[in-house]
Amino acid sequence: MKIVISPAKSLNYEKELPTDEYSYPAFIEDAEKLNKILRKKKPKALSELMSISDNLAQLNWERNQEFEIPFTLENARQAVYTFSGDVYQGLDAYTLSEEKIKSLQRTLRILSGQYGILKPLDLMQPYRLEMGTSLKIGRKKNLYEFWGERLTNALNNEMQENELLVNLASNEYYSVLQPKKIKATIVTPIFKDWKNDKLKIISFFAKKARGSMVRYILDSSAKTLEDIKCFNLDDYEFSQEHTLKENEPVFVR
Repeated sequence: MKIVISPAKSLNYEKELPTDEYSYPAFIEDAEKLNKILRKKKPKALSELMSISDNLAQLNWERNQEFEIPFTLENARQAVYTFSGDVYQGLDAYTLSEEKIKSLQRTLRILSGQYGILKPLDLMQPYRLEMGTSLKIGRKKNLYEFWGERLTNALNNEMQENELLVNLASNEYYSVLQPKKIKATIVTPIFKDWKNDKLKIISFFAKKARGSMVRYILDSSAKTLEDIKCFNLDDYEFSQEHTLKENEPVFVR
């Protein structure tokens, strides 16, 4: 089984690390290529490109200038302990045992506009480059064209025929993959909440639930779709009634 999730905008380079184990990004040369394009852009251009404030543009201009290879524990940090958004709060990687961290490293893949795909312990330097950013790279008109085929191939090279690929990424990031070319069986859990007598996806809760689902799969050693349907964290429960497609199980609370 492999799991894909999105990165997070919020980063933490301060919290004490639970391990000094690390790995190296598979597409570091491509990340460097993207950085060379970004570091030429002034803060104003970054602000317009990414629709961010002047302060954020200045911060990310500085990050782009400071990008340096090779990555080490002195100038970079493991991805799963760097991203700190809602998904990563649900995952709570800091409380994983050493054995579970190894399992996470084998199972989880983080899709990234800058790095393409990251294993949890891959070192990364701070960046901001969302997959939906309209950045032209040579003849590729955007990041979807730049990354799509190579990320799909990277996942296929790691997976066996009909193995499960659990999609817990947002649409923005999952759209970089080419599902028809993926040899795995793709499962996309959906999390919904009752609000004002209506069942709907509430972004904040859904993001945290995706992280909780990653944690559940690890802790329960889930391997099948039926195992995934047993997910019951954060008061969510599988609902056959609201599940319209077999491989898109809906969890309700």
